[in-house]
Amino acid sequence: MTELNDYRGRWALVTGAGDGIGRALTLAFARQGMNVVASDIRADAAASVAQEAEALGVQAKANTADVADRAAMMQAAEQLAADGIVPSILWANAGVGVAANTTDASPRTVEWVLSVNIFGVVWTTQAFVPRMLATTGPRHVGVTASSASIVNVRGPFTLYAASKQGTAGIAEALSAELTPKGIGVTILYPGMLNTNIWDSARARPERFGGERRMAENVGDPWRKTPGPEVIVEPVLRTIAKGGGRCVVDAMGEARPLFEAKTEALRAAFDA
Repeated sequence: MTELNDYRGRWALVTGAGDGIGRALTLAFARQGMNVVASDIRADAAASVAQEAEALGVQAKANTADVADRAAMMQAAEQLAADGIVPSILWANAGVGVAANTTDASPRTVEWVLSVNIFGVVWTTQAFVPRMLATTGPRHVGVTASSASIVNVRGPFTLYAASKQGTAGIAEALSAELTPKGIGVTILYPGMLNTNIWDSARARPERFGGERRMAENVGDPWRKTPGPEVIVEPVLRTIAKGGGRCVVDAMGEARPLFEAKTEALRAAFDA
């Protein structure tokens, strides 16, 4: 079992670090004595979190990159490696949410959601994992999936939910590939938390339709939920035991939905 203390002084890189779960993870790793790279598509958000981390007494860097752009992720990994930074913890957290159905979402919306939530995890790991494999010491990859990854897809976020099942599928593949090579993998399944995922299009690149700001009242349901900090202790425990699945169902909504899905699958086998 890897002790968390073994990561002290090493580097952790978190994508989508500008707020929400990404910010909570970045600061949690800093509090554990890790140096951190806060990576986000928004330069100002990445810089702000890096400054918060640095105030905790560790080294911190801001990195601006779009996880949906493979070339940008490869360049980010190359630049950081040139500075002597190869992460010991890599957390593919960046994700976007949209209230859209697969049957009528615009082509660019579909491409955006799938490019970030699925391909973004692939490009992030392709960029950084090869260098991680060439290093020694404790190494870990984390992926932020969703409670929507383990329950039946349901509206009005059906496109998002479907994409997050894909996110979890990529994470399962990473676990199968990397665990035998000495890299632990944690798959995080958070329930609905008070993050700004409802306003994801505020940072949508032009090629996917450009920036769109939602009315503030759209975020009211999220503001009634626990903050993203609730994932920190469960995640750290999972990393310490070498990885695995980490379900944080703070509102208690996912368990009955998961059990209903499981029972339906069992009945299908019986049939």
